[in-house]
Amino acid sequence: MKDAYFPRLFSPIEIGNFVVPNRVAHVPTDISSANADGSVNERVITYHEEIAKGGCGFIIVGATTPDKATGRPTVTCLAADEDPMIPGLARLAEAMHRHGARCAVQLQHPGRQAAWPRKDLFSATDMVVSLPGSAGHEVVYAEDVAHGKSIRAMTVEEIYDLIEKFAEAAWRVQQAGFDAVELHGAHGYLIAQFMSSYVNKRNDRFGGSFINRMRFVLEIIDRIKKKCGKKFPIGIRYSGEEWIEGGRTLEESIKVAKLMEENGVAFLDISAGIFEVPGPTMDPMYYPQGWNTYTAEEIKKHVTIPVITSHTLRDPAYCERILKEGKTDMVGLSRQLIADPYWANKAKNGQVREIRRCISCLAGCWQESLMIKRECRCAINPAVGDERFIHLSPATKSLRVAIIGGGPGGLEAARIATLRGHKVTVFERSGELGGAILYCCTVPAKSKMRWYADWIREQIVKLGVEVRYRTEPTVEELKNFDAIIVSTGGKVVRPDISGIDLPFVVSFEDVLRCKNTTCAYYPQDKPQPVECGNTVLIWGDYFGAADAAEKLGFEGKKVYIVTENREFASWMEPIHKDVMMKRFAGGNGEGLALRTFAHLVTVLTQTTVLAIKEDGEVILQDHEFSRRSIKVDNVVLSQVEPNDDLYRKLFEAGLPVVKIGDAKEVRNLRGAVTDGANLGLVVEKDLVLNANNAFISQLPTGIE
Repeated sequence: MKDAYFPRLFSPIEIGNFVVPNRVAHVPTDISSANADGSVNERVITYHEEIAKGGCGFIIVGATTPDKATGRPTVTCLAADEDPMIPGLARLAEAMHRHGARCAVQLQHPGRQAAWPRKDLFSATDMVVSLPGSAGHEVVYAEDVAHGKSIRAMTVEEIYDLIEKFAEAAWRVQQAGFDAVELHGAHGYLIAQFMSSYVNKRNDRFGGSFINRMRFVLEIIDRIKKKCGKKFPIGIRYSGEEWIEGGRTLEESIKVAKLMEENGVAFLDISAGIFEVPGPTMDPMYYPQGWNTYTAEEIKKHVTIPVITSHTLRDPAYCERILKEGKTDMVGLSRQLIADPYWANKAKNGQVREIRRCISCLAGCWQESLMIKRECRCAINPAVGDERFIHLSPATKSLRVAIIGGGPGGLEAARIATLRGHKVTVFERSGELGGAILYCCTVPAKSKMRWYADWIREQIVKLGVEVRYRTEPTVEELKNFDAIIVSTGGKVVRPDISGIDLPFVVSFEDVLRCKNTTCAYYPQDKPQPVECGNTVLIWGDYFGAADAAEKLGFEGKKVYIVTENREFASWMEPIHKDVMMKRFAGGNGEGLALRTFAHLVTVLTQTTVLAIKEDGEVILQDHEFSRRSIKVDNVVLSQVEPNDDLYRKLFEAGLPVVKIGDAKEVRNLRGAVTDGANLGLVVEKDLVLNANNAFISQLPTGIE
């Protein structure tokens, strides 16, 4: 039987008055893709329906506000605060039910963490907050500075009014045909604000003692039962540990679990963190698989209702093991189902290598979407938020496509174009596909990037794409192709200063090059990485600078970073940056057990390098023209610019050519993959370059 691969994972479980067909849960995920009024649209339905098609047993629709006038967690979250929302919610429930899934809606009021409105926000207590990792962060304009968001305490009358609105929203969810409702009491959102001793400083019936801090959520539960009946299942998501001094610990979370069960809650969804410490809340790449499972395991010992664990669950074998060991009743996947909504089907059929594992980059689903008030995307799954990539139309004519550069952009273009029926040839100058993402392999806790590299390389093999290694094609060779895509990435800048060519001046590529000879894709002629001395200066402000600093700091080196910018890594996803800067300062991300650095990393901002001397002395100058020198063993260059020399050569020769990824503009993985996906989709008969030197096809009839 197919279920023999992971029998526990695909066994049924009862929640309240219904049965879930398997133990895979889509834990609530804010995709911020609803209409402006919070109503359901086709994009919301498509996202959740694909996950239901993919075999997920229990889908919890995330971030649905009970009162959009006073708080939306993201600007286009769902809403359940008006009866006209019911028909759309019903269509959403039907879309999941028809594929065998059970479903719930999570009710979430953000309180102090609202993305909209921006002003007159309330919480349990008066406070001024600065939460740069939250979607409800303070908006700081270009020529302004952060002042903090001023939050006021709710009056008792407002509390009871919102309790009623939560219950009304739950009734609408029930009317729409959902199987259950979940309350969001994690991550510092409004219910969590009342539950947390760190946030809640009230001295009335809603603050102070444990039971008073629980009163808000208990009153909501009671009111929902009165409106929906005692048999309508209610779940609650809350943080097992808040990871901040004065916040909730696991000991109190066990008390919360017992109290919830006593008050008729049907299931517990255990998360982690509060947005003052965003690392455990959003667990970026640093966090290992299942690092938060211990909280669910301990809570499960004290209750009889189902417990869901979540946070960085990727591998079916790991999920099967923790279920079998009794550490949890269900496994909760969020970003993993953004990256691959068909995870459950692939796991059930034993197609584990086919799973596109989430790399925890937080770029598409957070930094470049919800954080900046846009709809959800994914760095490695272009179909999220862009339904053109769900059902690919076959090409009306198979074209010969040359892709120069086997990095993520080029490989995604090759994948999409091949799936549509084109004949693709990839030219790669090295002996290995993967490009710049392979430099993360040697960075502690960043090797998840390799997951995507391995997946896309597996797809290239599976699809039979022709790859010519150690090859740099000539203009003559490329004249036989109908379309040429240049994906040659970026190149390290070597400024024209004294000493730039000294032998101890190397690039971040030299430092981060891996030497994993056990990797199936590792070429035997790959150069070995440079071994740096004890003191290293990194010059630049790009991912190579950050990753080189982390690798060398982890190895016990004394590291200096020099950047001309006002702050280092302003381009970085803020939760990764929060953890990184704590590690630079000798600490760690909350909940992490990584070895800390032996030396603090020194960051010199608004500074440049004037000269490098043969004895290792580096002359620096800051923005006030003050000079200083540092004696180092190595200088690591890490500024990058587009490597578009070949593109310009081919363009001048009149060939049909475009550039993508870092060859076009230095960005990140999502930029490269999105470029590649778009090109794979546009390649079609009658392909031409438009006036912007971009490929276009399928023009309207009569337009040539």
